Amino acid sequence: MQKYKIMNNETMNNTVNNPIMRVERIAFGYGWLKPKPVFSDFSLALERGKVYGLLGLNGAGKSTLIYLMAGLLTPKEGRVTVNGDCVRDRRPSTLADVYVVPEELEMPRLSLREFATLNGALYPRFSYDDMLHNLEIFDIDPGIKSLSSLSMGQKKKVLMSFAFATHTSLMLMDEPTNGLDIPGKSQFRRLVASQMTDDRTILISTHQVRDIDRCIDHVLIIDHSRVLLDQSVASITAKLRFVENGTAAQAATAIFSQPSVMGYSLVLPAGGYDDETQLNLESLFNATLSCRDRISSIFNPENA
Repeated sequence: MQKYKIMNNETMNNTVNNPIMRVERIAFGYGWLKPKPVFSDFSLALERGKVYGLLGLNGAGKSTLIYLMAGLLTPKEGRVTVNGDCVRDRRPSTLADVYVVPEELEMPRLSLREFATLNGALYPRFSYDDMLHNLEIFDIDPGIKSLSSLSMGQKKKVLMSFAFATHTSLMLMDEPTNGLDIPGKSQFRRLVASQMTDDRTILISTHQVRDIDRCIDHVLIIDHSRVLLDQSVASITAKLRFVENGTAAQAATAIFSQPSVMGYSLVLPAGGYDDETQLNLESLFNATLSCRDRISSIFNPENA
């Protein structure tokens, strides 16, 4: 029988010192007569001042979780709170402190200035000058006459430039790098790094793991109601070693191995080495899904 780390309320209290958000024992499913369950007794907490990478297979519930966190969906059981307030209460103070960047978006037939004027009024800390600075990072001309005429990648760059200029305490991003070109992905990482403060929390849900593995400091891997991994990057790199061009001999003793052009991509126990390696988020994700018991025993030895 496989063992999984299931985050309950007691676990959250012990692991998160300064939460901005709590997802407390929620249940949710789609459908009316026979709902297809997505979450059951699912709990999680997000700490202030961190950039989270949220990973999972297709259909694992990542997008659904984001919309539950934002109060756009209602759990059948449990609740989600931001700064202690239930998000489904839709209080103005809560709505003004959470911003969602969706995977798919449509932009109105407005100029950028009109869009910023109308929507910026909803966020007390919005700064037009900061939006212009963010657009500069993306190499976007602010004199846009109609947002609806932009390409998908340009729309995402504009929306993210606006989103970060709202200075909300919580930013929820669903596949933000989809549609971005290679320079755009680098610019996105630069923007995230430039926007972090001790009071802001960013959650990035993505399949494009190589786009974010250098800008996150905490990893969440979920599979519906199971939290398979909930660890800081520092903890992961202290306990696991990531090797890009490993040998067949190393692969034989690795936690996880995958053939690559130059040898093997490996995940190894970190014991016995004085130096730490950089996180390989793709290898970590594959290792967590393929070797759930082994990964769980490394980070949760009390449950082994």
